[in-house]
Amino acid sequence: MIEVDKTAKEEVSKLMESDGYNPSQDFIRVGVKSGGCSGLSYELKFDKSANDDDKVFENNGIKIAVDKKSFLYLIGTTLEYHGGLNGKGFIFRNPNANRTCGCGESFSL
Repeated sequence: MIEVDKTAKEEVSKLMESDGYNPSQDFIRVGVKSGGCSGLSYELKFDKSANDDDKVFENNGIKIAVDKKSFLYLIGTTLEYHGGLNGKGFIFRNPNANRTCGCGESFSL
């Protein structure tokens, strides 16, 4: 399962609405792809529907869709949002990652 903390939920809801998505019906699609300075990078986008082969959860009022391959890398991950003087954005707290890059957008196992 992937968790969404309170601050991330608020930011996701605002962004979904501004992009024409409905946070109570539509999904955040979370995935992993090859690339980035540590080997794997995170993908985060909005989607109106889940695919047949997706793992689907709801956490903190946010629906999440993850393809089965990415799910193996993301089990136990928490999506957070930080805004502040040192930068702002979404952060993945992934207990499976052995190493992450400085920007937090890529990782390795």
